[in-house]
Amino acid sequence: MAAWRWLPPLLAVLLLGLWGLERGPGGGSMWRDESTTWQVAHRPTGELWGLLGQVDAVHGLYYAVMHALFAGFAVGGDGGGGLWALRLPSVAGTALAAGGVAAVAHRLAGERAALWAGVVYVLLPPVQMYGQEGRSYALVAAAVAWATRLMVARRWVPYAVVLLVGCWLHEFAALALLAHGVCAWRERGWRWAAGAVAAGLLPLAVVSAGQAERQLGWLGRPRWQDWVAYGVLAGAVALLARGGRRDVLRIAVPLALLPPGLLMAVSLVHPWYVDRYVLYALGGLALLAGVRLAEGGRAGARGWLPWAVAGALLVPVGVWSAWLRTPESRRDDVLAVAAVVRERARPGDAVLFMPSRRREWLLSSPGVYGGLRDVALAGPPAASHTLHGTELAPEAVRRALLSSPRVVALMDPADQPLDPYPAEAQKRTTLAAGFHRCSVTEVRGARVAVYARRGGGCG
Repeated sequence: MAAWRWLPPLLAVLLLGLWGLERGPGGGSMWRDESTTWQVAHRPTGELWGLLGQVDAVHGLYYAVMHALFAGFAVGGDGGGGLWALRLPSVAGTALAAGGVAAVAHRLAGERAALWAGVVYVLLPPVQMYGQEGRSYALVAAAVAWATRLMVARRWVPYAVVLLVGCWLHEFAALALLAHGVCAWRERGWRWAAGAVAAGLLPLAVVSAGQAERQLGWLGRPRWQDWVAYGVLAGAVALLARGGRRDVLRIAVPLALLPPGLLMAVSLVHPWYVDRYVLYALGGLALLAGVRLAEGGRAGARGWLPWAVAGALLVPVGVWSAWLRTPESRRDDVLAVAAVVRERARPGDAVLFMPSRRREWLLSSPGVYGGLRDVALAGPPAASHTLHGTELAPEAVRRALLSSPRVVALMDPADQPLDPYPAEAQKRTTLAAGFHRCSVTEVRGARVAVYARRGGGCG
């Protein structure tokens, strides 16, 4: 493929990846999943491995990569690299994934299809979203895209290696193996490669299975919105597949539909579905769209439909792309929460997280967290080899609160359900009985409330 044909998708990746990378004015924004990456990857190596033995082993390779990256930036005198270091690996992963999708299209349908498949991939809003997020999903998509290219070339040893790396970055990449099997199961080389991937993934699967309740207990079954989104994806695939080339369809259609479909089906029994876990499936959609756009370009006036659809989508995609670069596009903003706490709290105030997992809101801002007394904390996150630390028994939390003149409480928005656990109920009961609320500040995805002991002042 001529080198100049790579230029448009490469420029699209760079422009979209670097545009608004910090996501917000000033110091930017970070949501709680990214904060987990930040605080875990900054732990000393021994404490990081201790954590992975208890929870989050599924992200272990990614955390190790980020740990090395942050250490490299620190040695370079950049203090860890900030939000750019956190998100640049995902920008690079998206570039690699787009290149992989384009390479598959080039092998199957030529240069023009490669150009459009790469461009379509980077324009897809979910790809743009996770291409600027400090999590592993863009890197997983890159591994799956290039594994697909190696499968098409029947290069089974590097195929197994690349796909296994993707599975170790996130084990649900193994669903891509099933999608590949639809067209490659008759190949003896693929069967050997699939066995090697399964064997290589087995240690991680065993460890993460033991962590599943803690790791995935927060998930619910697919919502109606998830089924609608899958229906839209299936409809788009069906539309693009009509009259398509068989060699393209047998690769693109299973890749686009099988991983999300299988995960949703499994999640009816075991609630494991989150759309970002199968982000790589969008490579199949981009492959189909790129080939059809290339065919439309060659067909002249008869090929107007793909171009008309693409043109009609440009405006909503542009609006969505701009929104993705704002803090409002994520569930919460831990940096905004920390800024409010910095403004409202006094040195030595008690801080209370309701529920305890919201400790994540301050763990990536140690300068703010360190000036407060975490009255419910029994074991700090790093020392206890947990994500968010361990907490005292309910009665001990009650006594600690009642000995505190002022409490800064970090809570979910008012419309969120309350955790029913005894420790969380004790926090709410003690605040209601022994304190009055001085102020409450709404911030993206959170509330920061200041309480004072009854009979005392708020000043």
